Amino acid sequence: MDVSAVSASALTNVQSQAALLMQRKAQDIAASNAAQLIEALPQPAAAPDPNATVGGKIDVFV
Repeated sequence: MDVSAVSASALTNVQSQAALLMQRKAQDIAASNAAQLIEALPQPAAAPDPNATVGGKIDVFV
């Protein structure tokens, strides 16, 4: 077997592993950023009580 073919195969393998590790790291960073953005969202306001008397009736004079 040719030495250059073996070293090219090993180099391709190392490059593939490095690319996979970089992709995983980028995905971890993106997940962390998404979690921080979700935590930064303000809490929604409480829904008004549907049984409240204010604004429940309209007086119409004809």
